[in-house]
Amino acid sequence: MFALLSRCKQPTNGNKKENRNGNKALAKQVPHAIPEGMEDAVCPVTGLSLEGHKAQMSNEMAAAFIAMENDPDILEERLTRRNTLNIPIQDQDVQVTPLQSFEFVPLNVRSASHQANAATQRLVRSVGLKKLREFTEAFYAKVFVDPHLDKFIRRHDDPHGERFALWIAEKFGDGTPWTEERKTRPKDLMRIGREVHEVAYDRSSAHFAAWHSPKREAHKWGQHFKPDDARVWMRLHFWAAREVGLFEPRYASFMDYYIRFIGHFVSVYSGKSPPFTRESARWSADPQNTSRYVEAGRLMIDVIDMPVEKALAALPAEEQEYTGSKHPNPSWPYQNNMQ
Repeated sequence: MFALLSRCKQPTNGNKKENRNGNKALAKQVPHAIPEGMEDAVCPVTGLSLEGHKAQMSNEMAAAFIAMENDPDILEERLTRRNTLNIPIQDQDVQVTPLQSFEFVPLNVRSASHQANAATQRLVRSVGLKKLREFTEAFYAKVFVDPHLDKFIRRHDDPHGERFALWIAEKFGDGTPWTEERKTRPKDLMRIGREVHEVAYDRSSAHFAAWHSPKREAHKWGQHFKPDDARVWMRLHFWAAREVGLFEPRYASFMDYYIRFIGHFVSVYSGKSPPFTRESARWSADPQNTSRYVEAGRLMIDVIDMPVEKALAALPAEEQEYTGSKHPNPSWPYQNNMQ
């Protein structure tokens, strides 16, 4: 809807002036900025103004949406998209260059946003795009048969695995394949309640679509991701990595960094989920864990609806704290050492 509103011309009759300051504040947070003076415009497609959209959002959902829109990594991705020329997407699978020995690379986060550098590029090129595709396709194959996570996926025919592989390559500094791919995507419109949204053109719009997937339970529809959702996601994600061999010694440098990388990025799903990253990576190393999961109908009954405080208490003491990257003495995954 916000993209549509940015093109609207008709003012809404009867809107109170006191609402406009609040509308302007929210308008600056949305994916496509609404021009100043147009905050009360009515979208000709949906018949709703920005104020009308706000009225349909719960306080929790609105706060989660704005926080996601303001996430430094998502803002950085939008900036990259604006500053990248429209060039045809090319196969970025340059020759794989194995690392000769283990290389510890500190998580390169600046101003709360992950930044690629020469070291991260070396890491991803030690894996190669072909292996990344194998990994992300294996991951989505698991998601599609997981009855908890699959509710967030409204359809399976989108190239989820390919997009994820390109995103990883780009975030590690191997060109801009994900940004280029986004520019070629067909417009994807999704009706959410009485509104029509353009979705899946970037990470935040894809997350927003997942919150409103028609496959979700009625009482959860529209809710943002919770810690248990993120924990299931991470366990399956690292299990897929293990199955395709990414935990083998030759990829140790990449995976050492990648686990910390996920610990940083998973915070946009739920700010309470990063402490569970290392446990999620360990989980699939024990075949009994994966067997119990399959036997339970592919439901992680030890995770779903588990109170966060209780789940945190079960972690090793050194894994229970998460400070974020801006703390003067940040905890894992942001320390620049091997702890």
